[in-house]
Order: sequence, then structure tokens, then C-alpha cells
Amino acid sequence: MTGDAVTKGAAPGPWDVWSDCTPDCATHALPRVPVTHAARRSAAFARAVRRALTDGGRTADPVRLRTHARALIAALGIRREGAADGFTVPAGGPGTLVVVNHISWLDIPALLAVEPVTLLAKREVGTWPVVGGLARRAGTYFIDRSNPRQLTCTVGELADILAAGRSVAVFPQATTWCTAGQGAFRRATFQAALDAGAPVRPVTVDYAQGGRPSTVAAFCGEDTFVASLRRVLAARALAIRVTAHPALEGQGRDRRELAALAERAVLGGRAPAGPAEAAPGVPIAPPVPQPAARHHV
Repeated sequence: MTGDAVTKGAAPGPWDVWSDCTPDCATHALPRVPVTHAARRSAAFARAVRRALTDGGRTADPVRLRTHARALIAALGIRREGAADGFTVPAGGPGTLVVVNHISWLDIPALLAVEPVTLLAKREVGTWPVVGGLARRAGTYFIDRSNPRQLTCTVGELADILAAGRSVAVFPQATTWCTAGQGAFRRATFQAALDAGAPVRPVTVDYAQGGRPSTVAAFCGEDTFVASLRRVLAARALAIRVTAHPALEGQGRDRRELAALAERAVLGGRAPAGPAEAAPGVPIAPPVPQPAARHHV
């Protein structure tokens, strides 16, 4: 099963972003673990998935959701590093817009393992094996990227969620890349933070094996969940690092500046680059058709 229901040759959606990363980008930085070791991980992961999915509506409880997310990661033999105690601004005001780079389906449990925030994701994520079920139970806000008229409504509804005090995590690159230093941030969701008076928390997710940068967890292009899972099960000394950068305030800034600041923080100081984006209420012109990367979130 691929990460997207879009078929080859389909017309591009107004929010589609293309990545030149492919499944060939996903490689092991260290020798694979023995097959017996990977099999034990697979059995442990299946048990963790079963516990999470049979928990029903109780999974939405923040404590239980964090516990399940951590259990899924641990079952895969992955070590968690970096932020451990949350990255949102304390309660009492608007929620926090958490903006994160996007590499893998593992990004989602990695974030939920730190703090069970509401996720903003494309509707196809709800159909993904394992992650889709967890995302639905986490109260993920699903959007239809193929509908240009939904942009204004999405920005307004996201602003309402933030204004109500709920924090939301978004992937403003809109597709996956094989490392944490690629891709450009789209700006629409930053308008929601400005409208709600909400702070923006840049967060970087990256992967390493034995301290070496690794692309083994990347979920790009025409990759399938099964193929990606097999790579992860065989990965030696894989670690996920979640790095929370200082929060950004929107006062005195427009969404272009806010997005650029967040992008530099998340991607490690790389200069902003990427397609222009229309203001809320103005449809975005479709890009010139080209082979689509399938894992937009």
C-alpha cells in the first residue's frame, strides 16, 4: 500500500508539493541487525499496535496516547532523543502552532510520544496502516488537499482551534524529504497562528544510526508502508531526535516573515526557498504537472 490514494497521472492538487526524494534515498548507515532480531521487533510492534487499536476511544486520552506512541517506537528498537517533556506554551492562552519538518511516517508517533498535540494532516493519512488508526484516535484534523476552496476554511478553523487553547502540529513542507535540511515551508498555516495570536514552535525531527545521520526511516516517493517498516525493523541503533526550538511570536510580523523564521530554525539555517503561495481566499494556481511524491501530509 502506498502512502497516498492518488493514482499515477492524476491531476495535481492545489496544495501538492513535489520532492525529488525517492525510495532509493532510504539507506542503512550501519549493517542491518540479524533476521531473528528483526523478527522479534516485528512481533513486539504487532503487539503494541494491537494494544493501541483495541484501546478504542480511550486512546485519545493524552496520557494513554503518549504511552502508546512511546510503546510503538520502543517496539521497533528505536531510541528517542531530544525533547521529552513537551514543546507547547503553557496553558492559559491560545494553543501553540507546532511546525515540523517531514521525513517519515515515524514523525507522527515521535511527536505524539513527546506531546499528544492535535495533528493537521491530509485525509489519506487516515487510511495508512498503523499510523492512520493512531492519528484518527488522536483527534487528527484531516484536510482535502485536492480542493482549492478548502484553504480559507482550513485556515479559519485552524485559527479557531488555536484560539480555543488547543495546540496543533503541522508539516508545512507538505511532503516528505529524506533529510531534515530539505524542502520549503508553505505559509497558509502561519496565517492561522497570526489570526489566533498563537505562538509558533519550530521543531526538528531527524534520524541517526549509531550517532551517524541516517535516511533509513525516510518514506518518500513511491515507497510503501510495508517496505519502509521492513527497513526500520532491520535498522541497527536507530534513534529519533526531536528538537524544540525557541517559540516565535507573530506580533509585528506577517506570515511570510514568520514562516521564513520557522523554516530557518527547523531546517538548520538554510535560506528560505520554494513556490509562492496565495493569500487566504485566493486559489493557488496548479503547478506544472510532474511526477508526484506520494506522501504529502
